[in-house]
Amino acid sequence: MISIKNDSLDPRFNLALEEYVVKEMDPSKDYLILWQNAPSVIIGRNQNTLEEINREYVEKHGINVVRRLSGGGAVYHDQGNLNYTFVTTSTDEIRNNFRRFTEPVIKALARLGVKAEHTGRNDITIDGKKFSGNAQYYYQDRVLHHGTILFDSDLERVQEVLTVRADKIASKGIKSVRSRVTNVVDYLPERISVKEFQELLEKLLLEERDEENSVYRLREKDLERVHQLREARYATWEWNYGKSPKFNLKKGERFAGGYVEVLLDIDKGLVVNCKIHGDFFGKREVAELEEGLTGLRHEPETIREYLARLPFEEYMAGITREEFFSCLF
Repeated sequence: MISIKNDSLDPRFNLALEEYVVKEMDPSKDYLILWQNAPSVIIGRNQNTLEEINREYVEKHGINVVRRLSGGGAVYHDQGNLNYTFVTTSTDEIRNNFRRFTEPVIKALARLGVKAEHTGRNDITIDGKKFSGNAQYYYQDRVLHHGTILFDSDLERVQEVLTVRADKIASKGIKSVRSRVTNVVDYLPERISVKEFQELLEKLLLEERDEENSVYRLREKDLERVHQLREARYATWEWNYGKSPKFNLKKGERFAGGYVEVLLDIDKGLVVNCKIHGDFFGKREVAELEEGLTGLRHEPETIREYLARLPFEEYMAGITREEFFSCLF
């Protein structure tokens, strides 16, 4: 197994590196990458980005939002979190066998004095609390398996940055959702840094595979290709937001100037249909506003820029742009 050294904290680069390894590096080799991201929300391939994140919080704190190749749910990364990636040949024994990849992590943690176990479909837990989620991506006869390890993450931020869906709140209650994650560092016999943990884990994982191992440092040609993938996919709005599936938004608010209700159809991140109702007054036909919003990206910057160009008070007397804007997300 070859351990690829990667010190980047850029989630766009790091996800591009995974794609490069699984699709373009020597398919006869097995690879391991241990890596970290600056504060980021990493969205599953099939998820609706806008429904998964607390957008106001994400924007306020400058948190990256990037979609990955694999399925599964949204996760929060910071520099207290460590990610691991295995890339190997896909076989019937390995395909959809998450335990094949979580067991070496569990055994490595046991060597450090931490008792962890694989639970459910793709989680690793300690005392019933989740600290690792896992996902897979397949390309030809190769599999990319990656997972998170909450080592010493800001757990309050983990809860703030992700939207808890109504069905989860109804079935588990907010308190149980907030209490079901934990950090590995709290269970270690002696406290160590995340970097020290990364070095120990790498040594144990390579030893666990019982194969000849080596370290690979990315060359100039590797870096150039990874940057190309970064710019073509992971740095684009079309991938991170526009790939979201179709969804509908209906939201109403009462303001001093009257009640406003907005109905939006969103497809690939674009407003494809817009209807505005309410008991407000205005000099201009609201149909003009509906038409202007249709076709725009459903993102705050684009919508705000559009509204700023309008004599908005002529559409909705006594209602501000910001008040109307609050009905659009």
